Order: sequence, then structure tokens, then C-alpha cells
Amino acid sequence: MIIDDLLLFALAAGLGLALVTGPLGSFVVWRRMAYFGDTLAHSALLGIALGFLFGIDLNFGILAVCTAMAVLLVVLRQRQRLASDTVLGILAHSSLSLGLVAIAFMEGLRVDLMGYLFGDILAVGGSDLLWIYGGGAVVLGGLIAIWRPLLASTLHEELAKVEGVRTLPVQLAFMGLMALTIALAMQIVGILLVTSLLIIPAATARAFSRTPEQMAVVAALIGCLAVIGGLLASFHWDLPTGPSIVVAATLIFALVTAVRGPGAAGGSFAAKR
Repeated sequence: MIIDDLLLFALAAGLGLALVTGPLGSFVVWRRMAYFGDTLAHSALLGIALGFLFGIDLNFGILAVCTAMAVLLVVLRQRQRLASDTVLGILAHSSLSLGLVAIAFMEGLRVDLMGYLFGDILAVGGSDLLWIYGGGAVVLGGLIAIWRPLLASTLHEELAKVEGVRTLPVQLAFMGLMALTIALAMQIVGILLVTSLLIIPAATARAFSRTPEQMAVVAALIGCLAVIGGLLASFHWDLPTGPSIVVAATLIFALVTAVRGPGAAGGSFAAKR
């Protein structure tokens, strides 16, 4: 009975996260922002360290640091003197290292780093589900609110500006939604795997999608399938659950690519871009 309860909580948490990462990940793929997602995910460990240091809820510590990093990334992108990948590499690895060093300096503190790095979906409880579904509703609501201007700036940023779209506030809002999603996903798939759940289902969905809205829905469904497959594999073969979910998503992507050919990931909508 206890095992059944654990699986039900884990399934509910995973499905809730997949419904959020599918639509959001579609924009990450369209805008070629995978490395941005990695940078935000790496900075989450610094948020954990600050949460322990100041005695605040870890989720809010992660959210605060990820949001600050998101704003910094957008500002640096507007005024960059170095190449984007260079700036992102510096911020990603320095924030991750700062978090590890800060945790190491806290004497007497025992931290399950493996849990934070790779997630522990089987440890999800009722309060975590409230956080996941409440935060997920905020993310989806925010994404719906900025959908049209964000899509316009994704397709052609300069043309969107001419048409009156305020691209900078839209970008900041989108990065804020990404920060909240990463905070939601930490306990499920961890820092090192969260970007995979954003990217892989969305990349797979391109093969079946003719419109942006269709791709967002299909990506969410593929994410749900990956969660179910990963949980079943973890239960039957005693595998780490977070990585199993990502492997399941990867297998779906590989199967789609094999069936539909090497160009499957491009999709018809990608061609319109």
C-alpha cells in the first residue's frame, strides 16, 4: 500500500510537471535557448545553499536565484561584449561551483546532493504536489498571457518590435516562467536533468506538429508518456527514477527519428521558420 501511494504521488507530480514543460519547452526549442535553461538549472544549487544559509524555504531560494539569474542573462544578452555561449558557460559553471562551495562551508549540514542533482520523485508528498500544481498553473497562465507577443518575437524579433511588441518585458517574463519551472522540477528530475525534460519532448513533438499550439500540446503528451515509462522502468528494474524519465523521453525521440527519418525533429512548423 505504501509503495502504491509513493507511485501515485510520483505519477501525479511527474504528469503535472510534464504538462508545464511541454509548452514552455517548445519555446526553448524554437528560440534555441537550451543553454539558457542549463544555466538557470545550474544556478539552482546556489539557491539551495542560500536557502539553507538564511533559513528560508528551499523552493523560494531556488526561485529567487533563478529569477535573478534570468534577469541577468537577458540584460547581458542585450549588452553583450562576449559571445552568448561564453557568458552562459561562465555563469552556469560559476553558479554551480559557488553553490557547492557554499554548502561545503556549512558545518554540520548534511545535504543530499545526489537528490538535488538527479532528483527524487519518490519523495514527493502532498505539500509538494500543491507547490507543483500551484506553480504550474501560474506558469501556464503566464505563458498563455504572453503567448502571442512571445511567438511574434520568436518568429522575427525586429518585425515584432516594428509591430509594437515590447520584446524585452516579454523576454523577462518568459525567463521568469523558466525560473519557476526549474524550481518546480528540482525535486523530480534534479538540476542536471531538468533541461532535458524541457527540450526532448518538445524536440520530438516537432515531427507531428503543423502549428505552435499543436506542438505545445503534443510536447506535453510526450512528456507525460516519458514520465509513465520512466516510473514503470524504475519500479520494475529498481532504477533511479529521474534519469529513467529522461531516458524514456530520449527513447521516444530516437524511435520517432528512426521511423520518420533524420529530418523528423525539424517538423513542418520549423520549416516555416
